[in-house]
Amino acid sequence: RRTLAAAILDGRWEQAERTLDKLAVENDQGATLANLIERIVRGVERGGRQWTSARRKESLQRVLNGSHGDAGVLQIRLTQLLGSWDQDGADSVHAPPEAEPAQAATVQAAGPTATPDKAASPAPAAAGNLAATIAEQGKNESTWARAVASLGASLHKALAAAGADEQAAALAAMTAEIAAQGATPEHADALLLQSQGIDRALQHRHHLVEQLGGLCRELTEGLGDMVEDESWTKGQLEAMRLKLDEGINARGIKSASELLRQTRVRQRELREERGRARDALKSLMNQMLQEMGELGARTGSFHDSIGRYAQAIDGAESLEGLTGVVGEMLDETRSVQELVGQTQQRLQTEHSRASELAARVTTLESELRRLSDEVTTDQLTRIANRRGLLQAFEVARARAEREATPLSIGLLDIDNFKRLNDELGHGAGDVALRALAEQVAKSLRPDDVVARYGGEEFVVLLPATPDDEAQQILTRLQRSLSGGLFMHERKTVLVTFSAGVTVYRVGEAIEPALERADEALYEAKRTGKNRTCVA
Repeated sequence: RRTLAAAILDGRWEQAERTLDKLAVENDQGATLANLIERIVRGVERGGRQWTSARRKESLQRVLNGSHGDAGVLQIRLTQLLGSWDQDGADSVHAPPEAEPAQAATVQAAGPTATPDKAASPAPAAAGNLAATIAEQGKNESTWARAVASLGASLHKALAAAGADEQAAALAAMTAEIAAQGATPEHADALLLQSQGIDRALQHRHHLVEQLGGLCRELTEGLGDMVEDESWTKGQLEAMRLKLDEGINARGIKSASELLRQTRVRQRELREERGRARDALKSLMNQMLQEMGELGARTGSFHDSIGRYAQAIDGAESLEGLTGVVGEMLDETRSVQELVGQTQQRLQTEHSRASELAARVTTLESELRRLSDEVTTDQLTRIANRRGLLQAFEVARARAEREATPLSIGLLDIDNFKRLNDELGHGAGDVALRALAEQVAKSLRPDDVVARYGGEEFVVLLPATPDDEAQQILTRLQRSLSGGLFMHERKTVLVTFSAGVTVYRVGEAIEPALERADEALYEAKRTGKNRTCVA
């Protein structure tokens, strides 16, 4: 075949004919190859607007060099190359003068419907180098085999999940197409995109497993803290069941984990308050018994004294003697009266304290029962909570669909929040949450919405805003925090956040959108934090 190529390119037609006859005998494809050679002879010297004679020879050389191992592949590629030459006159207006002949030829190998218009389309920047390399190497099958094998190995590492079968099928179809038609720059573009998608899916799968482990830990700790009254946790557990029923995903697991954590904290607070009330009641009872014992002993002594005073009065023979007995009796009476008054006051104080603690317990129990019906404002940050977010999303979604405008959804997560809590204390963490919520709320437009989704996560709704503009808005907000967010012990505390942005798709609930935003958020965390990525 190299001899045939050299003969054709040099115009040595007799040698080309002899070589063709030999190939026809070897491959039993004489008629087909003869027709191809005839078309090549006519076309290689006839230049066109885009395919000059020199460029036709160059592309022919590359096709021949890249197909020397398979006569069937050679025939297919020659046929498609000739097709692109034949279209030079009619369709060349679609191809830029700078189009590489090798690229155009190989794009034609993608299928009979390919045109120079598609061949001349610029490859994405991420795939440009690979496409050029593939073209320069003459469609080196071993290079593609390694690339496909690498993708196959990546897929084997993936867990069974929605979308995995689709990606595997797409990869298998691409492999079959490459094997049948040869590699093209378009295949390079598609393969790179496929590889990036698989890589992101695998990374997010690991993230999902980590979140699932966190949920299991919270369940282990939280279930041991549950108290005997089911009504105190009924709302939270029901909400968690609904969340998990939506499907195992990072958003649902993290939300359920946060719900359990909050429940455990509330239950611990209630248990401590009840313990203090119980101790106070025990102390009250002991104090009452002690006071009553002292009072009984004193009144018993007073009773004996009364009898003694009565005898003394009966035996008194003078006014002075009677006055002394009466005075002594009055002094002891006042002492007993004072003791009774003090005892009564102490009992009233202890009773008031126990009543206050009992009222506090009752309040906490009522609060736990109201958790599933709480208002739409987060108590710590004073912005919308998850319930408020869902209500705002319904309004924003209806507006976006009615006006046919984009609705961007951003998911924000404070960077290194656990370390901030560990180093400065949970009080500083609460201050950071309030300060960030205030800063975000001030920076957004009147129609925008910011809500605390749970823990250190916030969600922003940006109506009539495409994702690239939303990314710019959040990036500007990130830069505005570079001077520090709040003061702690006379020191400025720098707080940053990472964010993921996605665009609402018509008809979907907020959870799928947040799942995409979470993938972008994880990418932002993985690639350095304090940045915004788009999904």
